[in-house]
Amino acid sequence: MSNNRGFLPMNRTEMEERGWKQADFVYVSGDAYVDHPSFGMAIITRILEDSGYKVAVIAQPDWKDDSSICVCGEPRLAFLVSAGNMDSMVNHYTSAKKRRHQDSYTPGGGFSARPDRATIVYSNLIRRTYKNTPILLGGIEASLRRLAHYDYWSDTVKRSILLDSGADLLMYGMGERSVLEIAEALDGGLKVRDITYVRGTVFRCKDPEELGGDTVILPSWSQITSSKESYARSYYQQYLNTDAITAKTLVEPYKEKEYIVQNPPSLPLSTEEMDHVYDLPYMRTWHPSYDSRGGVPAIREVKFSLVSNRGCFGGCSFCALTFHQGRRIQVRSHESILKEAGIMLKDPDFKGYIHDVGGPTADFRHTACRKQLAAGVCNHRQCLFPTPCPNLDADHGDYIDLLRKLRALPGVKKVFIRSGIRFDYVLADKKSGFLEELCRYHVSGQLKVAPEHVCDTVLNRMGKPSNEVYGRFKRIYEKTNQRLGKKQYLVPYLISSHPGSGLKEAIALAEYVRDLGYMPEQVQDFYPTPGTISTCMFYTGLDPRDMKPVYVPVSAKEKQMQKALIQYRNPDNYELVKMALIKGGREDLIGYDEKCLIQPRRSHVHKPTGPGSGQSKRNQPSHRKDRNGKQKKRSPIRNIHKKKS
Repeated sequence: MSNNRGFLPMNRTEMEERGWKQADFVYVSGDAYVDHPSFGMAIITRILEDSGYKVAVIAQPDWKDDSSICVCGEPRLAFLVSAGNMDSMVNHYTSAKKRRHQDSYTPGGGFSARPDRATIVYSNLIRRTYKNTPILLGGIEASLRRLAHYDYWSDTVKRSILLDSGADLLMYGMGERSVLEIAEALDGGLKVRDITYVRGTVFRCKDPEELGGDTVILPSWSQITSSKESYARSYYQQYLNTDAITAKTLVEPYKEKEYIVQNPPSLPLSTEEMDHVYDLPYMRTWHPSYDSRGGVPAIREVKFSLVSNRGCFGGCSFCALTFHQGRRIQVRSHESILKEAGIMLKDPDFKGYIHDVGGPTADFRHTACRKQLAAGVCNHRQCLFPTPCPNLDADHGDYIDLLRKLRALPGVKKVFIRSGIRFDYVLADKKSGFLEELCRYHVSGQLKVAPEHVCDTVLNRMGKPSNEVYGRFKRIYEKTNQRLGKKQYLVPYLISSHPGSGLKEAIALAEYVRDLGYMPEQVQDFYPTPGTISTCMFYTGLDPRDMKPVYVPVSAKEKQMQKALIQYRNPDNYELVKMALIKGGREDLIGYDEKCLIQPRRSHVHKPTGPGSGQSKRNQPSHRKDRNGKQKKRSPIRNIHKKKS
């Protein structure tokens, strides 16, 4: 067990205070150091510490200064490298590729203190100084770039990040099992190049024939870079191999004697193992060295939130969760969650409000069906899309019990659910009465849900239920609140410019917004991030599930028009909305009828000035001569002073 004495050391002085001459691992992160279980860095470092390893942290090193990577010295076993809780490119740029000015994971929340493509930059920084020390990659950036992938920011297909980083081994998904197994192997004297058997890892290989077992050879690098059809087929094979029980070893050829190999995913954690991870002695706040800069903003929302599950069987096309965590649900026990809530209650900043109890999807508290426990998830269909599977076990009973226990804790005023619920899963549950419980206790005026669109053709590409399903949920939600005597509303999340959405569909979405009676603030222009079906569609113009062509709005102008249509009430969007309506053949929506989106604007007519123009003399500029005989223009400010006096 851990002999925790506060935060892990961040330099040699702090290591010496613990009596260390050398750390076993040095964790290099693109995030500031926050020791809270909502941060991947905290979980991995604490679980290694709990197993007896000495772990030091270098948070946001100066990548322009080689010495910044030496502040903790050379680790005995390996460097661990992560870009942080977010992909560094998503962290830095909007969907319009404009630079963001804030980073919640940097002290003070100002400009980011990490580089673009942080995983690669940090690994190269380490390798320049430490030529032979093993480098292990992890985190969301490495996980979603583990094999060749489309990169939106450069508009190219990039190689596995393992090749460009110069690292030795990559851990994908949730890394608790894999990092401990690798640590044990390194500690036992095994060379990093020989660690090729660990689940949830990716490594280099010279000859795939030596692998044995059940392997799948993916299309080669040359094939996927020359053929978008090959890219789509390769991606979908990867997508179908994300379940720990059914997945096979994947091999991606680059050139002769250069292959990248992906082992099957790590096995899901049991409830007992999940409990142990969240029971480790986290400090639950940012490192005190950040106090003078106002701390790290990212913790403020999660500090009083509780993680109850991992994984998601929702299967949304635009979400990378399937690729990263998989579709199997992993849960913590009620006892573990209540214990963490008890710690929160003692925090002097706690005001009685638990901000969230959930995970990727809040109301998923068990596997989608019993079959998944033994046979894994199905490859031939999704659990909820296009309609709920007949084998789906839709039951909120356990979640309701957990929420009731949390509400009953002394000092808790309200328990919110902010990580989102699946309204189609709520409708599929015919027995628990969850919706009434939700409306009565866990909504405060507004419930945020994610229909994403209203056109079934687009929803089909999104992997979302038909619009009729959302309409049915909306009616039941309104009736439930009416019965309870509550005035509570639905706030829909919407996505513009998703593959499958042309101007026709975007205008239909704008008409839906018009009928809502208000302009939604939450509008996301589709962002092609690595690891999603939607990104594959964006790049290839093909839906990898059926290889059928998909219309993709790729031009910046069309993406601007589609987003502006949803927020057509914003005066700044007028010209874009007008352009979209004309181009979409819907000029009938420009007018004075209540169904129109915008009104015509009068053209600006230039009025001539000067003698004979009809402009009165008093409104013409006065030209008097100054003492040097030059024309002098009367100051309008002087006229104002005269009027005042």
